[in-house]
Amino acid sequence: MLLTDLITTLQLSIGPVILISGVGLILLSMSNRFARVIDRSRLLSKDFNSVTTVDRIRIIEELRILSRRAKIVRAAIALAVLSVLLAALLVVSLFLGALFKMGIAVYIVAIFVLCMLSLVTSLLCFLADINLSLKALWLAIPPEVSSDS
Repeated sequence: MLLTDLITTLQLSIGPVILISGVGLILLSMSNRFARVIDRSRLLSKDFNSVTTVDRIRIIEELRILSRRAKIVRAAIALAVLSVLLAALLVVSLFLGALFKMGIAVYIVAIFVLCMLSLVTSLLCFLADINLSLKALWLAIPPEVSSDS
């Protein structure tokens, strides 16, 4: 492998490496949201026995929403991790393809498309979680305070 081939491969691999870094930051945000969902669920579960029947109904509904949110955020995290793994596989494939002079362009395109689809789906799940978190907030706000009447 010539130095010029190595430089070209390094230039090609910069994009996926930056993608890994960006998705890492998104994963940090998602894991923080996941921790908040778990913490809020534990707090509501702890308060469940010491509240009135009316409040229990609200807590049950909020716990259902939190359960859905936890599943959605878990899926978003898994898809984001898959995206990072595919990006890493893409970098490895670029170097192996250049080193062994293999014609793997179709393989590299397929990995990149899967990586992007995984990332897009992860972000859509993240958006769904944000929408569900608003639903839980509206349950926690008394009707007389809410402006969405």
